[in-house]
Amino acid sequence: MRRVAIISAILESPAGTQQAFNELVSDFHSIVRGRMGIPFDNGHSHIAVISITVCGELDEINTFTGKLGRLPDTLVKTAISKLELGESQ
Repeated sequence: MRRVAIISAILESPAGTQQAFNELVSDFHSIVRGRMGIPFDNGHSHIAVISITVCGELDEINTFTGKLGRLPDTLVKTAISKLELGESQ
C-alpha cells in the first residue's frame, strides 16, 4: 500500500551535491508530488533546504531517502504517514 511522506534535506555544500541530488529526484519522479527549495546565503556559508512530498510504496520511499542520505554533505530526515492510501489516490 502507498503512503505519503515528507523528505526534508539540508545540502551543506549545494554547489558540490545539487546536481546529484536533482538527478536522484528525477530518478524517483514517479513518486514525487511536490518540491520546495530554499537557498540560504549568510555571507560565509551556502546551504540549501529542500522539502519533497512523495506518495509511494514504503520500499520506494525508503530507497529514495537512503540514496539522498548517502550524498556527501547532505542531511536527510523523513516523516512517513501511518495511514495507507487506497489505490484510487
